[in-house]
Amino acid sequence: MLQITSDKVAHVIIRAREMEADFGGFGDTGSYGSAAANDLRSFIANLNDDEQASLVAVMWVGRETFDAEELDEAIATAKAEATAPTEDYLMGMPMLADYLEYGLNALGISLEDAEDGVMRST
Repeated sequence: MLQITSDKVAHVIIRAREMEADFGGFGDTGSYGSAAANDLRSFIANLNDDEQASLVAVMWVGRETFDAEELDEAIATAKAEATAPTEDYLMGMPMLADYLEYGLNALGISLEDAEDGVMRST
């Protein structure tokens, strides 16, 4: 079972897309200094361990490392294999926003509805 709200995943997707637009790419976290990058780093770092593991699992489902039916296994693996800060791992991931969006879709979660929740809360 997913242990992060779709609104929080949508927030990460929105900020990751802003970073991609700011920097014309993704993957070299050392060069990011934009407000979107700082917000994203802080947001991910402030998620609890279960939320961080679920976020990684959604990305893995989107990247097709795991199938949607293997979500619980993906979450357990994310917890067991966490060796670096989650924000560093995810912010170094090319196509992060795309993978998260694909992951939500595979899990049957509407990104549009999640984004609406983010927009209402800001």
